[in-house]
Amino acid sequence: MKIVTRMVEINRQGVAKVLAKNLADETVLYIKTKKAHWHVEGDDFYDKHKFFEFQFKQLDEIMDSVAERIRSIGHYAPATLKSYLNLSHLTESESERNDSQGFIKELLADHERIIMDLRGHIKSFTDDFHDAGSSDFITSLMITHEKMAWFLRSHLTK
Repeated sequence: MKIVTRMVEINRQGVAKVLAKNLADETVLYIKTKKAHWHVEGDDFYDKHKFFEFQFKQLDEIMDSVAERIRSIGHYAPATLKSYLNLSHLTESESERNDSQGFIKELLADHERIIMDLRGHIKSFTDDFHDAGSSDFITSLMITHEKMAWFLRSHLTK
């Protein structure tokens, strides 16, 4: 069915392309947070196990909202692990240690990478793609990631 929103298709494609990369980043970060939840070890196991669970549940909601935003502007969201790894700015990791501080530092760096990427697109969504709705959407995502990063940062001891 045709979308009638005064947003031209070329602009919807541009926004969908950026959001697809964000969805890939969110998915890779979700998996990395799940890994931290499953593998964390140490004296602080229980607290960090629960903390990482809280964060991956937030990321699950974010992934769903990004995919739904892509669909709402008339495009399909990527939905394969292969596509996420090809689109993501983030990398998988294979750390040998499973301590909370290591996981937290890595997850914090990924949140900060996503924050910088989102911040870089806020103005272009409005000015270049004439999509204030998606600009507001990613501003909200950025704020959520800033809060998640703050929580991670607050757990660092050095």
